[in-house]
Order: sequence, then structure tokens, then C-alpha cells
Amino acid sequence: MSGKQVGRPPKYRSVEEIQAKIDAYFEECKGHVMMFNGHAVTDKSGNPVIVDARPITVTGLALALGFNSRQSLLNYQAKKEFMDTIMRAKARVECYTEERLFDNAGANGAKFSLANNFEGWKDKHEVDTDITVKKKLEDLI
Repeated sequence: MSGKQVGRPPKYRSVEEIQAKIDAYFEECKGHVMMFNGHAVTDKSGNPVIVDARPITVTGLALALGFNSRQSLLNYQAKKEFMDTIMRAKARVECYTEERLFDNAGANGAKFSLANNFEGWKDKHEVDTDITVKKKLEDLI
């Protein structure tokens, strides 16, 4: 064997490199304060008006990290050295999404995202049909 590395080189060489990209994604999603003539624009309650803010998502994270899809990010998570870093980033997305459940404007989207992107968030509607079948059999006998 020649000692040449087989396959595509890794997208990231270190945890610090991917963490910097992750932090940049979350920072970018916060948006920024709207300015006018060098002063922050505020709403009628005196709070600064934030523009260009956007929701944080697993797919958005994947794209910001240079992956072509959400699934590519999930596959990269399987690399032992990046597993904790990616899981922590996904937990931040999950936390944000969970917080949106308390926001009327984002609750439905948050429910959908949690049920489809994170473990343990499924709406379970289980019906025990076994009892019904046994009851009907007993009635026949």
C-alpha cells in the first residue's frame, strides 16, 4: 500500500474550525439593530428594531457549514471528533425551536420541526387494538 489517503479530504480539520463556523451561523441569525442617521431605530416601547434576523434551523446550520443538505450534516456528525460539537449545535437549534412553542406566531412550525428533526418529540397516538379484538372474540364464543 502506498500510504496515500483514499477518499475525499475532510471538510473540517479541527473542532475549533467547525465551531467558529457554527458560532458565526448563530450570530448571523440574530440579525442587527436598524440604524438611521447613526442612531438605533426603536419601536414604540423603546426596544431596538432588529432587522435581517432569521430562525435557526438544522438545515440552515448545514448550509452555513458548507454541506449540501441536512442529511450531510447528520452524516458528518458520525465522525467521532466532531460528534459532540455538532450535537451541541443541534441542541441549540432544538432549544430555540422549543422556545418557539411559547410564541403564537411560531408554535405550529416549531411543533413540526421538533417532531421531524429531533428525537422524543413525536405526537403519539397509539390505539390498543388488541383489547378490542379479544373482547369481540369472547363475545363470539
